[in-house]
Amino acid sequence: MITIKDVANRAKVSVTSASYALNGVGTISEATRQRVLQAADELNYHANAFARNLKNRKTNTIGVFITRFGGSFYEDILEGIHDAVLKTDYELIVCPESRSKRNILGQRQVDGAIVFDVKVKNETILKLATKGYPIVVLDRRLEADYVFPLLLDNQSGVKEAFHHLYDQGLRKIFYIAGASDSFDNAERMKAFLEESQQHDLSVPVFDGNFTEESGYEIANTIIESKNIPEAVFCANDQMALGFLRAMENHQLIAPRDIAVVGFDDVQVSKFTHPSLTTIGAPRFLWGSLAATWLIDFLDHDTPFPLYRVPVKLIPRESSVKH
Repeated sequence: MITIKDVANRAKVSVTSASYALNGVGTISEATRQRVLQAADELNYHANAFARNLKNRKTNTIGVFITRFGGSFYEDILEGIHDAVLKTDYELIVCPESRSKRNILGQRQVDGAIVFDVKVKNETILKLATKGYPIVVLDRRLEADYVFPLLLDNQSGVKEAFHHLYDQGLRKIFYIAGASDSFDNAERMKAFLEESQQHDLSVPVFDGNFTEESGYEIANTIIESKNIPEAVFCANDQMALGFLRAMENHQLIAPRDIAVVGFDDVQVSKFTHPSLTTIGAPRFLWGSLAATWLIDFLDHDTPFPLYRVPVKLIPRESSVKH
């Protein structure tokens, strides 16, 4: 690996002079600076930005640690984060599932982090978070200094969904749960079951995993059992879309046979036949607030607000009885 010492030797200058030239500082002649830059170019040497900033412990970089790319849900959040960062002097590193992610997060190679990945353990976040290394979490609630949760208002959204179905006279309602390790799934299920109990309804729960395929398989199981509900609430849109696909294969129509509601308002939900009733969240705003408030804390010590991102019911054809 080429080092700054190799560049200095090639340019016939000291390591200090080479460092001054490469970083654009110090009192060296223009001729020396150009000689060092030429040597660096010939050796294909690239300075390590992280190493340059060790003295002031500042990288001017925000790290986003996310479970996976793909799908408008994550893309919209990332777009919001990117838009907010572009308005500042910070750079952005997005780290999907990978081994290198652990190094970037664990070695504090960024000034602050935004985490949306259940595989990053709570213990890791609690151990790493400091005033000089704050961490925003979008997928869990942790109470600790310099760990800042920014979460969806799952409870209000689920209550809206329940009453949307209940107020239409629907009483036989099933709940399709998402991944068991998901904070959002836990909150949504708890809120829906509590609201059901308050209205003297017993709601069976079927365990999915947030994928369209799991919604499809659960729907097949329910339909083939002949124990058909009047309505189902799915903890996300992907499972709801799978449920609708299985209904179609069995010549069942929503909402005539089963009313279906999802959560997330993914882009395709408005274009399905029937279009999918869902709980919508402003994902771009969610990402934008996470980045903006994190940078405000880093630059100005501005307290991170206690805030739940608002959601709302979007009634469409899959659940509106006529």
